[in-house]
Amino acid sequence: MTAEQRLERQLAFVLEIDRLKQIRRQTLLTDRSRQENSAEHSWHMAVMALLLAENAAEENLNLLRVLQMLLVHDIVEIDAGDTFCYDEEGRKNQQEREEAAAERIFGLLPEDQAEEVRSIWEEFEARNTPEARFAAALDRLQPLLQNATTDGLQWRVHGVTRDRVIERNRIMKQGAPALWQRARSLIDQAVENRNLKP
Repeated sequence: MTAEQRLERQLAFVLEIDRLKQIRRQTLLTDRSRQENSAEHSWHMAVMALLLAENAAEENLNLLRVLQMLLVHDIVEIDAGDTFCYDEEGRKNQQEREEAAAERIFGLLPEDQAEEVRSIWEEFEARNTPEARFAAALDRLQPLLQNATTDGLQWRVHGVTRDRVIERNRIMKQGAPALWQRARSLIDQAVENRNLKP
C-alpha cells in the first residue's frame, strides 16, 4: 500500500466516524433541550477521564489507553445503532450487530490501524484490564449523572426501576469505587424524589 492509499483509507475512516454525531441516545442533555448524540457522549467521557482519573480503582492507570477506549467504543453504533441499556429486547442481538459493525467500520482503516482500533474496542468490551474497568465506570456514570440532573425524566418515561439502575451500574464498583458510592447516593436521592421507581 502506498502512502497515498494509506492516507485515503485513514480519511475514509475519519469521514465515516462523523456519522456518530447522528446517533441519538436516550440520555437528555442536562438542559433537557434534546437527546445527546453518541459523539457528544464519547467526548464528555474523555474529559471526565482526564478529571476523574484519581478515582480509578487502581493506581498507575494508562490514561491514554482509557481515552482511546472512550473515544472509539461507540463507533460501532454507526451501523448497530444505540441500544438503550434498559431495552431487553434490543440487547438480545446487540453483540452480533456490534461485531458486524466493528468488522466493517474498523476495516476501512489500513490493516495495522484496523487491528489496533479493533483491539481497543475489544478491550473495552471485555473489561479485563484496569483501564477498561475505569472506562466502563465512566460509561455508566455519565448517563446516570445526566438522568439525575434531569430529574430522572428518561427513567420515568421508560419506567425504569431502582433495581435495574443498580444492576446496570454496579460494575462501576470495579473500576472506580468512589464514583460508585456517589452514584449510589444519586440513585437513592432519585428514588426519594420520586424520579426513579423504587
